[in-house]
Amino acid sequence: MSLRIGIDVGGTNTDAVVLDSSDRIVARAKRPTSQDVTGGLRAALAAVLDELGHRAGEVTRVMLGTTHATNAILERRSLGRVAIVRLGAPATTSIPPLEDWPADLRETVAAGAAIVRGGHYVDGRPIAPLDAGEVGRFLSRTREAGPVEAVAITGVFSPASADQERQVAEIVRAELGTDVAISLSHEIGSLGLLERENATVLNAALYGVAADVTGALRQALDERGLTVETFFAQNDGTLMAVDYAARYPVLTIGSGPANSLRGAAFLSGVGDAIVADVGGTSTDLGVLTGGFPRESAAAVKIGGVTTNFRMPDILSVALGGGTVIGEGLGPRSVGYRIAQEALAFGGSTPTMTDAAVAAGRGTVGTHPVAAGERLARALRLADEMVVDAVDRIALGKADRPLIAVGGGAFILPDAVPGVSKVIRPADAAVANAVGAAIALASGRFETIAPAGAGRAAAVERAKEEAAARAVAAGADAGRVEIVELTEVPLSYLPEPAVRVHVKAAGPLT
Repeated sequence: MSLRIGIDVGGTNTDAVVLDSSDRIVARAKRPTSQDVTGGLRAALAAVLDELGHRAGEVTRVMLGTTHATNAILERRSLGRVAIVRLGAPATTSIPPLEDWPADLRETVAAGAAIVRGGHYVDGRPIAPLDAGEVGRFLSRTREAGPVEAVAITGVFSPASADQERQVAEIVRAELGTDVAISLSHEIGSLGLLERENATVLNAALYGVAADVTGALRQALDERGLTVETFFAQNDGTLMAVDYAARYPVLTIGSGPANSLRGAAFLSGVGDAIVADVGGTSTDLGVLTGGFPRESAAAVKIGGVTTNFRMPDILSVALGGGTVIGEGLGPRSVGYRIAQEALAFGGSTPTMTDAAVAAGRGTVGTHPVAAGERLARALRLADEMVVDAVDRIALGKADRPLIAVGGGAFILPDAVPGVSKVIRPADAAVANAVGAAIALASGRFETIAPAGAGRAAAVERAKEEAAARAVAAGADAGRVEIVELTEVPLSYLPEPAVRVHVKAAGPLT
């Protein structure tokens, strides 16, 4: 019998579960997320290993969903210095790289930027030949000005043709050495130059963060004498191997909500539903479609930066078990201090947990909580927030159930207008960690294909590339399947063309 561990680092708690080969939960733990994040991770891991006892040696895999990358961007810490190369002169010089970034984040990350001749039309034809000499001169100037830890390379319409980005990568290795990390935009984002460039720069800035969390996880496993395969959860609810995550750390952003949705689907057996993940500080609502998170159709902002890589469509509201009840409701929360500050635990701060306990919705804590109008009013306000959030995320569809998960799920009412029913699966408090443990590995590819002759061959090549990326992420090559294929016609082109997006997924090897 082999065991696998799923860990999810949330804003309030870090959860860990152990599943056996029959997908049964054999151990679970919930520990407060530490300020440095890593401490909570190690505590949760140690707790489930201690619960396993002599069976700890049967663990073969560990899957981690982490907020390290998100926190690094939000807090402007541990980010690398990035040299930015855009292939698009003279057409794209009016808006320089990182123009719309918050000033403090731009100053933290940017080691220098250049727009050089190059780029492609949407059909893959070159706009201009690559100016390799200017690339080399820029890299030389940047290296002399200060340390460069990574290089982000973005070409106009590089998803249609990535040749020039790869050429620049070779120049970078020749000028700066093979130790400098390189982030290529055609591997990161979708069409849309500025958003793809932003995502590529963030990815490059996060290489050091990825190395740190990987090292911390391996150290924690080494301390327990475990030699296991490790995987990171990514933002579409699937997994990637550690080496793959080291190249694309930006893809771990959004993994927490995606894990919760996947865990909710697994625990409830329902593949099409609204999911409400109630934590200590906030409630994240998303939609399951076929057991996977519905993806956002809009550009996503991360730390004030607009990006366009695939993210789950999540609506977050400032309502959680630790939300403080004052004259109104929130948005302040006691967060991971709830076990010391909430009335139900002998503290002096009224929270949403206390309101739910007083109303008989849960039996959390060590102290009784007396009912009162203040707590009752807060609960009514919270119910109204939930109804409004469900209406916004449902997009008019009222026939789906609502799956309530997360440590604070008990604060939700048993009936919510706009959903067919409320489902509370067993082990809902650790759904996020379960989602990490049961996830598949996946790969994506997006390109432009001719709409007429050559379309079928281009689509097949896109499928092959997506499958290859899934295998690189850790999937079994013999069991990879194409789980998503979309073709969107593109207008106003000299020749008819379609935008092709392919996602492949499969179980781990």
